[in-house]
Amino acid sequence: WPRARRRACHAVIRRSFDRRHRTLRRHHHAPDVQRTRAGAARRIPPVSLKVYVVITALRRRLADAVASLTTRANVNPVAAREMASSMMMTTTRALAPVAARSASRGVRAAVRAGPSRGFAPSFGARRSVYCKAVEAPVNPTELNPPANLHGFELVREDYVAEYDSKVFFFRHTKTGAEVMSLSNDDENKCFGVTLRTPPANSTGIPHILEHSVLCGSRKYPIKEPFVELIKGSLNTFLNAMTYPDRTCYPVASCNLQDFRNLVDVYLDAVFHPRCVDNEKTFQQEGWHYELDAPDQEMTFKGVVYNEMKGVYSSPDSVLAREAQQALFPENTYGVDSGGDPTVIPQLTFAEFRDFHGKFYHPSNSRMWFYGDDDVEDRLKILDSFLSEFDRKEIDSTIATQKYFTEPKRVVASYVAGEGEEAEKSFVQVNWLLNDGPFDTETALAVGFLDNLLLGSPAAPLRMALEESGLGEAIVGYGLEDELRQPTFAIGLKGVAKEDIPKVESLITETIAKIAEEGFTQAAIDSSVNSIEFAMRENNTGRFPRGLSLMLRSLSAWLYEGDPVEILRFEEPLSKLKARMAKEDVFTPLIKKMLIDNTHKVTIELNPDKELGKVQDEEEKAKVAAYRAGLSPEEIEKVVADTEELKRLQETPDSPEALACVPALDITDIPKEAKSIPTDVSTVGATTMLTHDIFTNDILYAEHLMDLHAVPMDLMPLVPLWCRAMQRMGTSKRSFVDFDQLVGATTGGFSLSPFTSSIRGSDDVSAYLVLRGKSTSAQAGQLHDLMAEMMLEAKLDDKEIFKQLVLESRASMESRVQSGGHSVAAGRLDAMDSVAGYVSEQLGGLAQLEHLKTLAKRIDGDWDGVVADLERIRAALVSRAGSVTNLTADEKTLEATAGAVRSFLDALPAEGTGAATEAWSKDLVLPPVNELITVPTQVNYVGKGANLYKSGYELHGSAYVINKLLGTTWLWDRVRVSGGAYGGFSDFDSHSGMFSYLSYRDPNLLKTIANYDGTVEFLKDISLDKDELTKAIVGTMGDLDSYQLPDAKGYTALMRHLLKVKDEERQQRREEVLATTEKDFKKFGEVLEATRAPEARVCAVVSPDAAEAAMKERPDLDFKVTSVM
Repeated sequence: WPRARRRACHAVIRRSFDRRHRTLRRHHHAPDVQRTRAGAARRIPPVSLKVYVVITALRRRLADAVASLTTRANVNPVAAREMASSMMMTTTRALAPVAARSASRGVRAAVRAGPSRGFAPSFGARRSVYCKAVEAPVNPTELNPPANLHGFELVREDYVAEYDSKVFFFRHTKTGAEVMSLSNDDENKCFGVTLRTPPANSTGIPHILEHSVLCGSRKYPIKEPFVELIKGSLNTFLNAMTYPDRTCYPVASCNLQDFRNLVDVYLDAVFHPRCVDNEKTFQQEGWHYELDAPDQEMTFKGVVYNEMKGVYSSPDSVLAREAQQALFPENTYGVDSGGDPTVIPQLTFAEFRDFHGKFYHPSNSRMWFYGDDDVEDRLKILDSFLSEFDRKEIDSTIATQKYFTEPKRVVASYVAGEGEEAEKSFVQVNWLLNDGPFDTETALAVGFLDNLLLGSPAAPLRMALEESGLGEAIVGYGLEDELRQPTFAIGLKGVAKEDIPKVESLITETIAKIAEEGFTQAAIDSSVNSIEFAMRENNTGRFPRGLSLMLRSLSAWLYEGDPVEILRFEEPLSKLKARMAKEDVFTPLIKKMLIDNTHKVTIELNPDKELGKVQDEEEKAKVAAYRAGLSPEEIEKVVADTEELKRLQETPDSPEALACVPALDITDIPKEAKSIPTDVSTVGATTMLTHDIFTNDILYAEHLMDLHAVPMDLMPLVPLWCRAMQRMGTSKRSFVDFDQLVGATTGGFSLSPFTSSIRGSDDVSAYLVLRGKSTSAQAGQLHDLMAEMMLEAKLDDKEIFKQLVLESRASMESRVQSGGHSVAAGRLDAMDSVAGYVSEQLGGLAQLEHLKTLAKRIDGDWDGVVADLERIRAALVSRAGSVTNLTADEKTLEATAGAVRSFLDALPAEGTGAATEAWSKDLVLPPVNELITVPTQVNYVGKGANLYKSGYELHGSAYVINKLLGTTWLWDRVRVSGGAYGGFSDFDSHSGMFSYLSYRDPNLLKTIANYDGTVEFLKDISLDKDELTKAIVGTMGDLDSYQLPDAKGYTALMRHLLKVKDEERQQRREEVLATTEKDFKKFGEVLEATRAPEARVCAVVSPDAAEAAMKERPDLDFKVTSVM
């Protein structure tokens, strides 16, 4: 997959500094797909959606990061922005949405008395510890290799001090399989098997195979053991990922038995999948011809096929694909490992089977263990699978792309809609930096250079582009060094066609100027501190630290590099800092890799309003041509094959068959809910929460101010106000000086709004959240800078503000097009509750419309805009109704108390011009059935209703039921049979909103019918003990999430704001554990509300799909809203 599109989830410390990973990856289908619910306390997306994980530059693209988070997690856009901020500060340049989203999901879910929506089996994790894994581990430095190596030879023994981990590198004697075994005291145990899988074409074989191998295996001969694991596992990570040159199958869990179960299922799936002998799996996950009757239309269908149609509907994805393929025309990176929808139907089952036979062999594997489990047990488990294989010579090497002798240019098109976006182009300049992976010293230096060029809003290359007025937002984002050959890319989107040459010239001239003038010492100091802070904090959010290290190790290991040395950073960092003190490290690199480099490709991507129609017509023509060559008997066979595939898809495995999948029992789960140490006090007008938790001398601080103070007419301006406050400098310092001082002395801070409903109350929890972190010694500087920003930030730079508006608008447009399910969910919420309405104003479709209007207002009424920005500050920044949340150990809390108090004392006691009227229920949007039209080849379908308004009273069994729906009825009907990339339900326990959502869905009305069928499914359900137990165990995993210290403190804050008491959490826990089949049937009655006349539909679709739906179902009286 094109690297720039999606990046790895381990972003916190790549190769001794925070790196950004643009290598696209994919995550295997979990039933819930991205469950991006736009209401308060939304849960995270399941794996189903295999979202690619994008790492956007830290601080650089808050809007993009939030869009990424909201598209993947069940968090409203505003809450997502707030929660993403913390993870953004974790690193200097990168935000790993997986980690961020996982952190936010853990935060929001833990806030609740129980999981309010579905489950989140994969990314990051909401599973936690249920039993002691092993006895207290031996000190890693004293750990010896096992006496019995179980068929392995010990190749290397080492110790990585940075992570206090003993490393054993083993090689399997019989097969040559390599194993990295890291032992430490981390209870979050991790395993992964990775195979190099370089494709020769764009049929998507690696991607389809990644989906398919988890659909049954030799030991687990059922339809989808992966889904069964999701139902009843306590995993902290469960997924699979397709890269341009490899496929990864990682798992993690804190429970030892659960961990061993996951490893066993995954190893059997990889090496003994049933899909290689079952063409129906290939047809389901890859592609097939679908025909329900001889007189109906024949179409292409398949999960990956529809997924990739959605990917290719995104201009950003098209740009990334074009860039990667243009840079690497001669090796495997020149094709799309995810699959091109126009090429996927060329793939045959024989080719699919042969690809597995060639590459899915132990001799081509690299395996990873990490955590506190026993080393000998690891080897014993592996040998039980590997010993039946013999060594095999496999050529999976990744060929080196030869350097171009002169630069190249590619002009391509993307599908555009009507209106302003139809005139917007993309331009991106790309370089190939080396003929292989960098050595450690060069890699570190180039990483710092990348950070200095683009790593903060004050970085010169980034600043030059953002302030040029030539485009709306940056694309490319610099260094990508995770593939065999590193690259660098940078450009702009939203560019007028006539300005494309100007953008290219600006990039070239700015780089030349930087090479000539060098970087200031302040910029270097800021970069060094930011990177060091991130490395030492080692905060990977909800993404397991062990898998973060695995992905980093693989970036060397896969290309015959050293898998251990790449994990170290202390010595290389010290050497680089010494070099930087004596010489100019960066100018020679800039000249060699960017200025004098002839392997340079410029991509120009232009809008084409007719391209979508052309693509649709070409697809129909291909199917028609195939059909025209069939005899009546052959057509009947296609109908019969379609019917047979659907029958298999919709027929559940028997209880006897399902019993083969290992599972935990309810007795393995503690009966008592865990609490987080919290002390609540009052400091003047401020409510103070403190959490005595070990944080390694780091203070995590959140300062909340009451958002109700903002007049409602100014509410849509708040997100832009937050960005402007951080982007224009202060009365004391220029923006550059301020930004560099923040980087040089703190772990960073951010500003964003947060809103949520509160169960059982008409009140809305709504705050502006200022989040920051620093070492104990720098807490005073942190709070001084935060106070300076809040009180003295400038808001009068017209050009900067206009650029922020354009960036935000571009980000929102991208979100509507590629994450429409979150937009649909937000609209449904806005029709239901005041909190939903406010969230919609802050981060939904209403925000996009406001941005369009604001972009025009800036030129005609700039003074009025500035006045509004100042009104927000005057009303909002005060102690009235404020909350402060501090997380650190007792010593750190005591040492930093003065700094915190000084900050609070600096704030005004009351705001001026604050709103006085309570938020009325009249604010909610009128309830309608709405179709939001954008240029797309797939649909995002939502339907919902408020269960509390129909009389339902919350019971813990609702969480179990919602979880089961996502892995049974909705999974089978919407995804497996319907062909959508994902389908799931979403229950917000705070507002009472129950929603159905689909992702990259070829259907619209058929999906709505499947939603309505949920009622009968539950009323008629018959559950055996094992299936019910799995659902309960999996739900308990959602309740007890594994969290790092900062997430624990934030979780406690959310519980306080949303008035969730420990007593209520314990009650819900007991209700979950006591769930019965009768509860499912009762809930079926409750869900009648979702198909009653009061229920509403909202979907993001193409104009053609909207027109067809209106003709077929005039009774739904759809309102059409054209966005793009």
